[in-house]
Amino acid sequence: MIRLSHTRKALAISVVLIMTGLIGQATAATTTAQPQASSVPPSPSAPVSAAASAPASAPTAKPSPSPTTPRTENTSIAQISTKPKGRTGPAGSLLVTGTKGVALTFDDGPDPDLTPKLLKLLAKEKVKATFCLVGTEARRHPELVKAIASGGHSFCNHSWNHDLKLGKRSNHAIRADLERCNAAIRAAVPNAKIRYMRAPGGNFTPRMVKISAELGMHSIYWKVDPRDWEQAPGVSREAHKNKIIRIVKKHTGPGAIVLSHDYAQPATIDAYRVLLPYLRKRFQLVALV
Repeated sequence: MIRLSHTRKALAISVVLIMTGLIGQATAATTTAQPQASSVPPSPSAPVSAAASAPASAPTAKPSPSPTTPRTENTSIAQISTKPKGRTGPAGSLLVTGTKGVALTFDDGPDPDLTPKLLKLLAKEKVKATFCLVGTEARRHPELVKAIASGGHSFCNHSWNHDLKLGKRSNHAIRADLERCNAAIRAAVPNAKIRYMRAPGGNFTPRMVKISAELGMHSIYWKVDPRDWEQAPGVSREAHKNKIIRIVKKHTGPGAIVLSHDYAQPATIDAYRVLLPYLRKRFQLVALV
């Protein structure tokens, strides 16, 4: 009986020892497994460290001024050499510049009241434009022709005296009229480049376009016409101004040639005080050269 109880005790002790050993192994196993769990966070932290290193590379990408440079160039270059593609206007005249540049063109001047105001506004906004001059007005106001040239703007022939039927006259009469207008411009600005012609009222004929080409001038029509010259009776200057702004904003897109007038149209100057900043932010404004 006594031996039997000792045996049982021995067995009990051995069982306890075995259980203790197993528990110890399990504890050790869980202890070594914990670092593996703690190795998971480094993988999410990798993108964070990469992002943190990004500023270090930022100095090499420092030319952040470059995004603002095109805006400055768009308004200060403001000139294009153009062989336009859009020959879809009357008699093969040009509707568009052939580039993304938008050309602002002003007809019927120079006007002693409005042209200086327009030139001042264009200079303030650093925009170049194209002036389609009538020969008789150029002869009357040579100082304004000089001011247009000194402002970096370009010239366009708009006939000698705005004869709406010029395109239907004889070849000799058409040529003499256009040459006389060019001569009036060059009397004020010798050797002025006059590479464009716009028929009075846009009344182009194939013969007029052909003769203009022989004189070295492209014939330009327009893509956008706010009809600034047409202020209906009873319409206020403010309402007329708002109409001009609305039409130009709505219809101007890349490459458009925009028609306006700087002769006896004060609402046009009012409108361009609003339009020039608006257009500069959205388009490259160019002078046809």
